[in-house]
Amino acid sequence: MRIISLNANGIRSAASKGLFDWLRGQDADVVCLQETKAQEGQLTDPLFRPDGHHCFYRDATSKKGYSGVAIYAKREPDQVLTELGWDAFDDEGRYIEARFGNLSVVSLYFPSGSSGDERQQFKFKAMEWITPIFDRWLASGRDYVICGDWNIVHTKNDIKNWSSNQKNSGCLPQERAWLDLLFQQRGWVDSFRALKPDAVEYTWWSNRGQARANDVGWRIDYQVVSPSLRDRLAACSIYRGQRFSDHAPYTVDYAD
Repeated sequence: MRIISLNANGIRSAASKGLFDWLRGQDADVVCLQETKAQEGQLTDPLFRPDGHHCFYRDATSKKGYSGVAIYAKREPDQVLTELGWDAFDDEGRYIEARFGNLSVVSLYFPSGSSGDERQQFKFKAMEWITPIFDRWLASGRDYVICGDWNIVHTKNDIKNWSSNQKNSGCLPQERAWLDLLFQQRGWVDSFRALKPDAVEYTWWSNRGQARANDVGWRIDYQVVSPSLRDRLAACSIYRGQRFSDHAPYTVDYAD
């Protein structure tokens, strides 16, 4: 099973840069997109409904052209969920879950706090609010793959400029401590670190300056899996051959 996750930073923009042409050659079972920045009614072109895939969107309703998540799946899901129960989060189009038997694949776009203190406080509140939801998912006995842009680096190897970003959103000690809680205490598994414990690779680069050319990046895009899937992690890769957005696609192969 192959799952790909990408923050598209505008699905129409990513499409114009060849995203869907690239996806056709990847043979992915599930594709999770974040930050679609579109309403489903604007995506009527067949391009946005790839042949052979079931396509599901959760748009932002609080602000059009903002946020938004999507899942494309070869196999039709048994169920698709789009709400977690907090309107402020759900209405920004930040969560969609497809269920296939005992497997849940989630496309999650976690808030960024980089625009100012108000959004950072919303991010902190979201961290606190979603933790018991993650706990319930672990206790459910289902297998979970939580794909998406989490907007947080975890360790020094996940960011080029570690020291100078300690006071910046996405690298704050409180944010990283929350990932410690999830990964070290709750048992959630960072698929990339499980497969590449010491690798230094990034999934996002600022559009300012020559950040991408100089590989001044952050690894903030994850496929976080339940402990039950740890032994099924087979391979992973971050694709940088083409630039579809300011993020790079992250692919994980799971053994059957």
